[in-house]
Amino acid sequence: MNDTPQTLVMTLEQGPVTIRLRPDLAPGHVARIVELCSEGFYDGVVFHRVIEGFMAQGGDPTGRGTGGSSKPNLKAEFSNAPHVRGVCSMARTPNPDSANSQFFICFGDARFLDGQYTVWGEVTEGMEYVDALPRGEPPARPGKIVSLRVA
Repeated sequence: MNDTPQTLVMTLEQGPVTIRLRPDLAPGHVARIVELCSEGFYDGVVFHRVIEGFMAQGGDPTGRGTGGSSKPNLKAEFSNAPHVRGVCSMARTPNPDSANSQFFICFGDARFLDGQYTVWGEVTEGMEYVDALPRGEPPARPGKIVSLRVA
């Protein structure tokens, strides 16, 4: 029996977003996201970088795009999974093994990221609420994760 959770529910101010986890692609990253969710790490964290037609990035407790959790960075788990609408992938610095807590959700086709960023999930319901996040780098009034929990 696989004990890895299969689904997260991210509650945004706009509404709930269901994310199917992909431990088959990135078991280490899924374990980290689940661990951070169980600690309430993402609650109240904003989407600090939201680019029209590209992606919404969040997961930095400082809200500036420069922070992460107190846990060690993760080893890259790159795959051939396509970066397309609804895909959830980890943000990182130029160092491939620097992902920690920040992630992004693709608004559209971002296949140029394939094989260079770790895909860990995909939105299965509620993408319209991700679409409704305020745009900007950072947005004047950033959208916030109310809660992010294992379903």
